[in-house]
Amino acid sequence: MRVVLAMAILLVVGGACGGDDAVVPNTAFDAAVHDSTLPVGDSQSDIQAADVAVDAPDARGLHVEGNKLVDHGKVVRLLGVNHSSGEYACEQGFGIFEGPTDDTLVTPMLTWKANTVRVPLNEQCWLGINGVKAQYAGKNYQDAVAALVSVLRKHNMYVILDLHFGAPGTHLADAQQPMLDADHGPDFWKGAAAAYKGDLGVIFDVFNEPYLDASNISGGTDPWTCLQNGCTAKLQRGSTGNYQTAGTQSLVDAIRSTGAENVIMIPGLAYTSDLSGWLTHEPKDPKGNIAASNHLYNFNGCPDTTCWDSRYKAIAQTVPLVTGENGEDDCAHGFVDGYMGWADSLGTSYLGWTWNTWDCKQGPALITDYQGTPTAFGQGLMKHLQGL
Repeated sequence: MRVVLAMAILLVVGGACGGDDAVVPNTAFDAAVHDSTLPVGDSQSDIQAADVAVDAPDARGLHVEGNKLVDHGKVVRLLGVNHSSGEYACEQGFGIFEGPTDDTLVTPMLTWKANTVRVPLNEQCWLGINGVKAQYAGKNYQDAVAALVSVLRKHNMYVILDLHFGAPGTHLADAQQPMLDADHGPDFWKGAAAAYKGDLGVIFDVFNEPYLDASNISGGTDPWTCLQNGCTAKLQRGSTGNYQTAGTQSLVDAIRSTGAENVIMIPGLAYTSDLSGWLTHEPKDPKGNIAASNHLYNFNGCPDTTCWDSRYKAIAQTVPLVTGENGEDDCAHGFVDGYMGWADSLGTSYLGWTWNTWDCKQGPALITDYQGTPTAFGQGLMKHLQGL
């Protein structure tokens, strides 16, 4: 989601959405909590992992086969929600996650029949740099993320770790820049990949929403080339100066250097609503575990099946397509209903933005409380998932 919305929402609801009351666990990730060799889908969550045998079933966890995600011989669609706050609460100095971080967060999601949660993160909180308060940074932040991942995986839910905010040098990562920075981004992914390489049920979304274009790239570099290989870009959102971006190839390389084989999500341009150059700029991955990431809202210029076919169908027929964010800002669900039906016809994945108790017009938010009561907008996703 574009940061301008999230930041505006925090000004309105920061105190009511968790703030000082947020539960911030500080326990190390325990791989023994779940067994990543077991297929996700045989639990109370009744997740939407299609019982489709592939030609050569094997014992591997989640991985890419053609344009499908496959887990222990079953084709899987990642269907669920985002849970925002890990990207901004820490750098704003009031916590790490909004709302509960234990079973009470997850149980309502399961009643919606969600099987995946996307967790936005902040590189500088993870790394403990640039003045983030110590209680919300470094090991404390990493342990809180690990505890949340552990709870989600205990309930056999897939987890997408999304690097949402980053900034170069000593700039605070308090807003979304045109692309992830080369100073800290690869270091974040080396650390996160090393932490979760033992669990293929954790997916790595390398950067939330690139918006590289001629207005913020220095030297006339093609935006797609910059996305893949890095370039010099101009800082935005209140920061000034130029910085070196990290290309998606360098981020894949950083992840794979740890030995991690997890699926990696690669974004496009225009806040990852544009995938027109994705296939020709896909980073090389020795593991072949790359999925395409797109974000789709009613306000980002692609409103109907004609546009979805034009922008996304060829991608979806070639590699797994994961719509990491899907939503609308009118407290209704007509737009997302249409898109989910289109995605169902192609067998692609999608996650609603967001499982937070915000205003459904400003978030957009799926819930009014952490018991899972849907907003008017959230009713669309809830009923759709329950009906699959």
